[in-house]
Amino acid sequence: MEFFCYHRDRPASLPLREKLLADHWTYMDRYAAQMIARGPTFTADETPTGSVHILDLPDPAAARAFAFDEPTYQAGGYRDVLLRRWRNLLGRTMWDFPGGRTGGNRYLVLGFGETEPTDLDPPTDRHDLIAYGPLLSDDGAGWLGTAALVRAADPDAARAVLTADRYADIEVHNWRFGGRPVDGENT
Repeated sequence: MEFFCYHRDRPASLPLREKLLADHWTYMDRYAAQMIARGPTFTADETPTGSVHILDLPDPAAARAFAFDEPTYQAGGYRDVLLRRWRNLLGRTMWDFPGGRTGGNRYLVLGFGETEPTDLDPPTDRHDLIAYGPLLSDDGAGWLGTAALVRAADPDAARAVLTADRYADIEVHNWRFGGRPVDGENT
């Protein structure tokens, strides 16, 4: 089963996140084989605002354990957690994205459902999609929205991967590939 998890930072929690960074990496290392995508969200001035993790886990209990046993969550660093079943419509991980880890602007796009299910198939022009799939109810049967990681020129272009008038709200967040820093990267 695939799950989408978005830990949203509590305001002014950056010092706590920095203090717990080694514990966070150690915790995430336990899930490396299950990761489909991961990475931080941040403001235009690079202030962290949250962390996205998309994983393949055995069941909802394992997903809840992943989300709520995370060290920064346990220490009170997150204001909330969005945890939903998800379906990997691209059938790949972010590491398989042909566009690579760097280059261009990257975004998390979250569409929260209001009407009948929509955007159940990825857009036909998929070359800028890093991850894409529906947000689902715990049993996987109910459509609650759509989550996408996308490379786009700007937030408006990122938002355009979803059908705007079919959602109660669409959020767009700056995002970048996550994981332990490689070759001097700060991810």
